[in-house]
Amino acid sequence: MGKNIVLIGMPGVGKSTSGVILAKVLNYDFLDSDLVIQHQTGKLLKEIIAEKGIDGFNAVENEINSQIDVENTVIATGGSVIFGADAMAHFKESGIVVYLRISYDLLDERLGDLDERGVVHKEGQTLRDIYNERTALYEKYADITVDLDGKDVAGTVDAVVAQLEGK
Repeated sequence: MGKNIVLIGMPGVGKSTSGVILAKVLNYDFLDSDLVIQHQTGKLLKEIIAEKGIDGFNAVENEINSQIDVENTVIATGGSVIFGADAMAHFKESGIVVYLRISYDLLDERLGDLDERGVVHKEGQTLRDIYNERTALYEKYADITVDLDGKDVAGTVDAVVAQLEGK
């Protein structure tokens, strides 16, 4: 393969959890882009958002993600990565973008409180608003889409591997 596998999708879909196992199955490295952002800035994501606001955070996320230089790596991205055009162009060029799609109802069940979960959202924005806004962007960037409803982590990994082998 050689290319990276870039996981995108809503917060709480299991990008990091599935990504670690997928990396083991493929004999790839694993990287969580949110941790890279925290490492490079020396701040928690919520601290960056508090300091710079959502647009400022998105700019930091876009810049750092667009400079990630790895090969043969499963990259779990933050749910808002799709707002960064530079980062997404970079990920599309250096990897296969896999959209882990989840139904709204299952997402709502999994996520609970947006603030507690650390989901980037504007004041007054509901989970439904965020879901609707992001879904079109996830679909735009995806090379592969895997539906998660009815799948546990192992089922998710199996479905991703099966689709990658078909690529």
